[in-house]
Amino acid sequence: MSSAAELIESAKKQAAYRAVDDHLHPSFKYIGIGSGSTVVYVVDAIVSKGPGFYSGMTFVPTGSQSKGLIKAAGLNLCYVDERPFVDGRPVAIDVAFDGADEVDEDLNLIKGGGACLFQEKLVATAAKKFIAVAVPRIDSRKQSPRLCTKWKTVPIEVLPLAAPDVLTRLRAMGSPSPAVRSGLPSKAGECVTDNGMWIIDAPFSPLLLPGDLASGGSGTGSDGLWEVNRLADELLKIPGIIEIGLFYGFNGNQAASLGKELQAQKPVAAYFGLPDGQVQVQNA
Repeated sequence: MSSAAELIESAKKQAAYRAVDDHLHPSFKYIGIGSGSTVVYVVDAIVSKGPGFYSGMTFVPTGSQSKGLIKAAGLNLCYVDERPFVDGRPVAIDVAFDGADEVDEDLNLIKGGGACLFQEKLVATAAKKFIAVAVPRIDSRKQSPRLCTKWKTVPIEVLPLAAPDVLTRLRAMGSPSPAVRSGLPSKAGECVTDNGMWIIDAPFSPLLLPGDLASGGSGTGSDGLWEVNRLADELLKIPGIIEIGLFYGFNGNQAASLGKELQAQKPVAAYFGLPDGQVQVQNA
């Protein structure tokens, strides 16, 4: 009988391979590769297709871990700021694959458990579409009706010298015990991101969706409850916050009709591995 750990790894692999099969077209040129244990299997899935499939592709990492995966696999590497320009603009990433710490029923995400949220968002918004992949459903721990249900905190990347004031502001917004993330056990002191910033983990009550406000409530924290879009917008107004781990708003398929191409944060689909080897797909 397989152990729980083996089932989780198998679920990640099945979801990654299915996501790559569904969304990586052989004509694509620029591919975003996210961070975390799930993305190992995304790279494996790409490599399994052979050099004839991927040799003309260039892969854009979200941090040092995904950079290492790309290089170790012998894939072409390009940082997000090194993409060539077409008509005066950086070329779009055709698709970005990344994981998530929690997914709600509207495909809003919490990301940042691995402290790569800023670069993950840069790559996701530079992509025509973003796919959340290999989010295991062994215990359904990453899929929730509302964010901050199982993953209790919103990761926030912050300028270190602003951290004390940001913590004060977060408490005033109703976050009961925001804290700078520790770098232990691998590093004494604070968790330092690839960008030289710190991460604050801010707990909030489960975040409402816009439809939840139809029955009353402002969603602005006055009753202790925030609507996900309103919380995200308020957090980004705080001086010293560089980026937040809420991926919200609209997806790549919606971006064109909104006139906001290459600004989308939400995925068009999320892939959940099941312990029986099947893959559940949550589409927008």
